[in-house]
Amino acid sequence: MLIRKALSGLLVLMPLSAANATGIDFRLGSKTAEVTALTQSATFGYGGADIGYGFFFNENSDYMASGSMLVSGSSSGDVRALHFGVGAKVYLGRLDLQPQKLDGGGLAIGGQVRYVFPASTPLAILAEAFVAPSVTSLSDFEGITEYRVALELEVTPSARAYVGYRQLKTELASGTKYKLDDKAHVGVRFSF
Repeated sequence: MLIRKALSGLLVLMPLSAANATGIDFRLGSKTAEVTALTQSATFGYGGADIGYGFFFNENSDYMASGSMLVSGSSSGDVRALHFGVGAKVYLGRLDLQPQKLDGGGLAIGGQVRYVFPASTPLAILAEAFVAPSVTSLSDFEGITEYRVALELEVTPSARAYVGYRQLKTELASGTKYKLDDKAHVGVRFSF
């Protein structure tokens, strides 16, 4: 019941944040889809924080809503093409494991590394990871991990296309691990 209320609250906030969004990210895999509304806050640090509200689902009727905050910037050394980010992500979801449905969530911490290749064609490689241990997980989830790598191409200054791979999995109270996503994907990210 708690998960259902929290998930409903997050889903209600998504359209409000989308109205103030500075960008939107669409990601499609062979059996998955995700949309994320992105915005920025200048109240966190020098460069602000990237804030996102996303909704993921797959063909097994599993879904996961998420809210994230990532503070990022360039390194202070000579390599200005290298960007680092640290932040947190909240997950709330439901797994459709026939004959039962499991609800759960978690608070994860993680980071991101992005390297922009110094070339005439703007290419970048991205790696990110978020981990929610059992102590910050709730209900039927005993942990959540998300790993992602992607190769990005800047099509225009306000649009990026990418191809990547992500693994999103939960550890259940029964001790088993369940993968919601473990495949390649393509996506586009638009900035307004």
